[in-house]
Amino acid sequence: MAEERLHDVVIVGAGPAGLAAAIYAGRSGLDTVLLDMMGGGGQVNMIDRVENYPGVIDLDSGAELAEVMRKQTESFGVTVTYDEVQGLDPADDEILVKGSSSDYKSRSVILASGAGHKKLKVPGEGRLYGKGVSNCATCDGAFFKGQPVAIVGGGSSAVMEAVYLTRMVGEVTLIHRRDKLRAEKVLQDRFFAADNSRVMWNSEVKEILGKDEVTGVEVVNKKTGETSKLDVAAVFIFVGIIPNTNFLKDVVEMDDFGFIKTDISMRTSHPHIFAAGDVRVDSARQIGTAVGDGITAAINVQEIIDEVTPPRQYETM
Repeated sequence: MAEERLHDVVIVGAGPAGLAAAIYAGRSGLDTVLLDMMGGGGQVNMIDRVENYPGVIDLDSGAELAEVMRKQTESFGVTVTYDEVQGLDPADDEILVKGSSSDYKSRSVILASGAGHKKLKVPGEGRLYGKGVSNCATCDGAFFKGQPVAIVGGGSSAVMEAVYLTRMVGEVTLIHRRDKLRAEKVLQDRFFAADNSRVMWNSEVKEILGKDEVTGVEVVNKKTGETSKLDVAAVFIFVGIIPNTNFLKDVVEMDDFGFIKTDISMRTSHPHIFAAGDVRVDSARQIGTAVGDGITAAINVQEIIDEVTPPRQYETM
């Protein structure tokens, strides 16, 4: 069922980018709808510790930061509406945002729908997901206290989660397809400093083993072709992300991977549709840059609304 009301802006996604955009839009007095199928936070909910966001020193979890941002958003009159966006239908003077629960008409849209984790696409991955296969060490690490686990990946997300796991599980083996990591040096230093950390270089997971739960992984060395078995109780996979843009086919211009193309104002190929955060091309995929994207998008939406809103009339004395 579609709403009759015409909103100033609909924001899709309540991660850091969407929440920042909502704070600025709400504070500016815009009629704002913030949509999120999970209630907000996005991938920041999975972060164990926040220490690289300006003004925040060693926050215990990303979920705490998300909660503070959500409350700040609500203080400006914007609440997170639980709805899954399934498509956009842009017209000349308004955009119809199609949700699973309702449809929303708006003068502008900010896409902050984020991204999800890539899969290894190996035998056992799907069958054992939630039974030892995971994309969130902070969510599931406690289930494997004292047991050996594997982390697949070499970027900052993978190594950050690996560092977290070294504090609670047994041996943590990082499986990486190259001969060096891409993660920030400070994270690498912390991982290598742990007594229970090790790396399998130039290696890829060929299969995740186990019937009802993970019992190990079969790993192949890319240089030698040698295959080995690693006994682990869990496999945490961090090999990249996929943008949540399936609902945007033929709406805005995207790259070959599905990330949305924007200019420096966060404007997409549609003049009244903006994109912010992990969902856009060339995002640094950090909390700080996502927040900056959201703010930039909201400021430019404000300019659009100012252009179409008649100036306020004041009585003369």
